[in-house]
Amino acid sequence: QASEEVSKSLQAMKEILCGTTDKEPPTEIVAQLAQELYNSGLLVTLIANLQLIDFEGKKDVSQIFNNILRRQIGTRSPTVEYISAHPHILFMLLKGYETSHIALRCGIMLRECIRHEPLAKIILFSEQFRDFFKYVEMSTFDIASDAFATFKDLLTRHKLLVADFLEQNYDTIFEDYEKLLHSENYVTKRQSLKLLGELILDRHNFAIMTKYISKPENLKLMMNLLRDKSPNIQFEAFHVFKV
Repeated sequence: QASEEVSKSLQAMKEILCGTTDKEPPTEIVAQLAQELYNSGLLVTLIANLQLIDFEGKKDVSQIFNNILRRQIGTRSPTVEYISAHPHILFMLLKGYETSHIALRCGIMLRECIRHEPLAKIILFSEQFRDFFKYVEMSTFDIASDAFATFKDLLTRHKLLVADFLEQNYDTIFEDYEKLLHSENYVTKRQSLKLLGELILDRHNFAIMTKYISKPENLKLMMNLLRDKSPNIQFEAFHVFKV
């Protein structure tokens, strides 16, 4: 009974925010609903209880979340401001990777958040960012791949922000990153190597590239990867090595 009520309410909210096929949603009602989602704490409650909601309901929650996140009033993005003031929302989504039946939905919402630089900055400069190194190594392929897509998005979308982040946290990040290049998981190893190539070849990361290639142990690691049994790993290592 309660589950049916939740489904109906989510469906109604989705219709208010997204409209129906033949009519656009009225602006004032959308604004009122968004405000209510913030004021009542319902947005937080929905994410905190995502695992209790049925499959269709989870889809509705992510659509509602992504829709209000994109909403703008002039140059303001009210939901971005709200999440910036309540950053635990981002960390709840990130922790969603630890629960298999909500992981992919949380990934969709996280990547929508990352499109907004203030939210990407909160995640990058948080202690929780390092959890990505654990999530991309998870044994469930779908979850590990989704986590890697989010990880890559965070490190490539906002160039100046990322360059600043990598410079400030170089030792910690590259110590963790090196473990991915030694991964037993072929997909993780290849994707990490490819992303490393992208990061150090990006002109915004010139200082990072200079620091990376000046360390003999990194050169040695690339030489070892050039001898890897997989031609794809050799190919990606060559791109880094030739820098």
